[in-house]
Amino acid sequence: MNVRDANGALLVEGDSVTLIKDLKVKGTTVTLKRGTLIKNIRLTNDETQIECRAEKVKDLVLKTEFVKKA
Repeated sequence: MNVRDANGALLVEGDSVTLIKDLKVKGTTVTLKRGTLIKNIRLTNDETQIECRAEKVKDLVLKTEFVKKA
């Protein structure tokens, strides 16, 4: 399975990514700002999604179209 970021770079377990868009997190009042660095991502069974932990949010699932490899 090839998981790719918004620029087409290949992502693997443990990579760091940067957000390319402000994202509101459902169920919270937190907004993750563009440029936020997210470390140690985990891959899922879906090529378009990754799991991670952000500043104030645990167990977050992000779409790969909103991240780029750091």
